[in-house]
Amino acid sequence: MIEFESLKRRFFPLLLLFFFVLGFSQKYSEQEKAVLLQAKKLDSLMQKNDDQIINLFCADVSFGHSNGWIQNLNDFKKDFSSKKVNYTTIDKLEISEIKQSKNTISLRRTIKVEGLYKNQNFEMKLALLEIWIKKKSIWKLWSRQSVEIKA
Repeated sequence: MIEFESLKRRFFPLLLLFFFVLGFSQKYSEQEKAVLLQAKKLDSLMQKNDDQIINLFCADVSFGHSNGWIQNLNDFKKDFSSKKVNYTTIDKLEISEIKQSKNTISLRRTIKVEGLYKNQNFEMKLALLEIWIKKKSIWKLWSRQSVEIKA
């Protein structure tokens, strides 16, 4: 009986630690999961050069690119349809932060992109800050700023 009590004292704290870690691994709310799904869809549509990407944006969306280039929705539509930039690969590397305040979520993430810019190959790692706003129960991208991460 003494051995069982000793085992119980050692095992119980480990069991509590396991449930504590398990509880924190379920870290995203339903709203945050919805935005993460929209971000994944954004990457997929961008990689496929699919015009449906426009449906993910607010009318007053703003893009700040790593080269200092700033675009509004009309600029984006024109450049996207011209295939000035063609992404062949977009890989999510990390979600570093996600924060919600009412109907707004800010998402910081890191991606690796490969593609063609004016028929020149490129590959880079980007840190992104995206601001998503919930409009009529749908999360839309309102602002996106990217910064190149040089290794």
